[in-house]
Order: sequence, then C-alpha cells, then structure tokens
Amino acid sequence: MGVAPDADAFRTALTAWFSLHGRDYPWRRTHDPYAILVSEVMLQQTQIATVLGKGYFTRFLDAFPDLCALAAADDPALLKAWEGLGYYRRARMLRETARAVLTHHHGIFPQDLDALMMLPGIGRYTAGALRAFAWNLPAVLVDGNVSRVLSRVCNSTAPVDDPAGIKRIWSWAATLADPECPQIYHAALMELGQILCRPGMPDCFNCPVAHLCRAVEPTQLPVKIRKTQITQVDEHALWMRNHNGHLLLHHEGGKRRTGLWKLPTRDVSEIAHLPILTDLYYTITRYRVHLRVHDGNALGGPTFPPAIDESWQSMDQLAALPMAAPFRRVVGRLLEDSGNRV
Repeated sequence: MGVAPDADAFRTALTAWFSLHGRDYPWRRTHDPYAILVSEVMLQQTQIATVLGKGYFTRFLDAFPDLCALAAADDPALLKAWEGLGYYRRARMLRETARAVLTHHHGIFPQDLDALMMLPGIGRYTAGALRAFAWNLPAVLVDGNVSRVLSRVCNSTAPVDDPAGIKRIWSWAATLADPECPQIYHAALMELGQILCRPGMPDCFNCPVAHLCRAVEPTQLPVKIRKTQITQVDEHALWMRNHNGHLLLHHEGGKRRTGLWKLPTRDVSEIAHLPILTDLYYTITRYRVHLRVHDGNALGGPTFPPAIDESWQSMDQLAALPMAAPFRRVVGRLLEDSGNRV
C-alpha cells in the first residue's frame, strides 16, 4: 500500500531545493491571514498563472483591503471584484468568513485549528494553510498537488479518492510535515507538485527527492476511482439592442451565478431560426457548454418585451455590472464588431 520515506531526509532535500528555486508570489510576501485566505480561496479552483496573470489577487485586495471592507461589501461590488474567477459562491463564503471573524473573534483570526475550522467555508486544508503560512505554526496540508506527490513518493497504488485513500494520504502528510519550518516546507511541497511532479509525465530528473521516491511507475500514479464525466450542453442567447443602444440583459438567480448579469437565454426551439452572430465554448464544473448568440432584433428589437429579471442596460452601466466570463467575452466581441467598446 506504500511506505513513506525518511522524514528528515525528505524535509531537508525538499527545503534545500525550495531555497534555491522557490517562486515569488505576492501571498508569500505577507503574513497577513486575510490576504493569505484570499489567495487560498482563489487558488482552490483557479490556476496560479490565471490568478496572477490577470491581476485577480491584487484587484480583489485593492477593492477590499481588509476584513471590515469585505464584510461590508454588497453583492454587486463583491461579484464585480471576483469577475472572471468563476465559482462565485467562493466570494460570498469569503465574505461570510470575514463577518464571522469580526463578529466572533473581534476581527482577529483564531490560530487554533479547531477554531479556524468553525469559520464559514474553512475546512481542514484551508485551516492548515493559514496556520502554516500566516503564523508558521505546525500544520498538515493536502491538496491535489500534495496528494499526487505523496502517492508517488510512497508508491501507493491504492485509490487516493476513496475514504481509505484520503485517510492514508493525510497520515503520510502528517508524518512528513516539518514542525520546525512549516511555512517553507508546505510551500515547497506544493510547488514540487506544481512544477516538477506534475500530472502525467513528472520531471524526475530534476526532482530534489527523486532519490527518496519509491514510485515504480510514477506516470501511473495517483490512482483514482472517480472519473469525471463531461456533459455536453448547448446554450442559446439573444443579442438585442433598443433604439437608445441599450443592451437587453438578464439578472441571474439560482445558486450558481446569483447576482451576475448575462445575455438572455431561450430554449433552442424558440430561436433556432435566428442568425448566429458568434459562439464560444466554455467549461463549468462537469459541463462543456457551447454558447451560441443569436441576432434577436428580428423578434421585435426595441419593442421586444423583456421577460422577468430582464432589463435594458446602457453602455455606461455595462462595464460596472458583474458578468460571468463567457458572456463578458461574447458581449465584448459583439460590441467591438459593432463599433462600440466598453
């Protein structure tokens, strides 16, 4: 079922490599638990290159520099600052965490593991990340990168995504964790998984712990029993502008995108006959969506009656409205084609 390497040798090799090759990220330049929490929540579902390359992290902290600012944020401002990151429930849960720290802890994050895990949206991993990166306290962290590294280092051919496998990985993570330098150790372990011990073909030649790794077939690890089944979905939206040049938009409800704006959508049977102006593909959770935008002006244009939660929005308002990234892209594309820019 796998065997962990010598803990001291593993820690020494890993941290020595990181001291020479560790990357410089803005959340590694601070010990502020609030900023670290923001980074951890963003990185739960978004790659580092995206968070940094598009300025999401700095943009969010500029908008909400501390717990008080975030706790007081209304939905439009919060969703606008999070726009493009997707999984908008994360932003709302982050706000709930801020409110809980202010209400129950006088605005100071607790350092105790159990107290951290009592905060909204904070689980075992995030609590450990705060302890390690904000206060350099002993912690155990397992994310996807760590799970992959440990399954290979320990040569575990058991599934990592069933209860027994998850428990085993966390046990190895606890055995190998460095209680003296948790901040450096955990950053190094996760970075090893990000840049060398990657999915598919790992770079074993440059791996600092290759001499300790027990993997026989590293490309076959980790083993998973759950395979994500991708469902293909078609989405049909309308592009309509009135005599003032205002754009018809829908204010979303439901659980996934509550508070965001998008082009109004219709059943394909209603608008299949309308010309398609543009289209794109996007992925959300287990869905691969083909979004087609139809020219809706043939339906009545300026006299078309908006449905519930639909309204005409001016170009001056458009940039400030929080909008899911796929719809922001097609709206920008069509406005550019028509000579408008927002």
